[in-house]
Amino acid sequence: MLRFTPILLALVYALVMYRVSVWRTHRELDAKSTELADARLKHLTDQLAAALGLARIPVYIYEIDPVNGLAAPDGRIFITRGFYRKYRNGEVTGEEMASVIAHELGHVALGHARRRMLDFSGQNALRTALIMVLGRIVPVAGVWIANALTGLLAARLSRGDEYEADEYAAALLTKAGIGVGPQKSLFAKLEELTQSRAGVSPAWLMSHPRTEERIAALDRLEARWGAQS
Repeated sequence: MLRFTPILLALVYALVMYRVSVWRTHRELDAKSTELADARLKHLTDQLAAALGLARIPVYIYEIDPVNGLAAPDGRIFITRGFYRKYRNGEVTGEEMASVIAHELGHVALGHARRRMLDFSGQNALRTALIMVLGRIVPVAGVWIANALTGLLAARLSRGDEYEADEYAAALLTKAGIGVGPQKSLFAKLEELTQSRAGVSPAWLMSHPRTEERIAALDRLEARWGAQS
């Protein structure tokens, strides 16, 4: 029984972390967001909604500066104030913003948004268990190895989700009459848009596939659709 104690402790830790993470996320988003009121973007989101058979798609502005879009575990879609500012300044088109919203809708529809909270907790549990086990074998390097292994796992899972959400968004944008073009053009701008003042890309971008790989995947998708039509 004692040999399984680290695993049991890790599972309990994962459950607690999941509950705390969900609560913190909802509290943060509720406190720092308001519903987007932009006529141009509403026209585009109405096109997406019609393609999905929905009355409307509410989108919220999350009051932080980093350029990002996100899907909450409860299904809400958020655009950061920094991203919206890029749109208002003319650096991002309305159609490109619509492609971000479609991408985040993909995370919701495919279950990524809720699963990511579980993945986060599971990764913490795995990290804890590995540290407990490896710490006995290699006391000095055990923590580093545990962090490296769980980091690689998290990046791989995240990149897989991004490709799936990209494909969902491409199909939705095409059905809505917006097309895949804005999705590709935004990818081409993404690294410059998300670059920090120090010239270093933010951590969330590192977990995404490389820009050229995402564009190439969309090219292959369009070619496949063309061959099927």
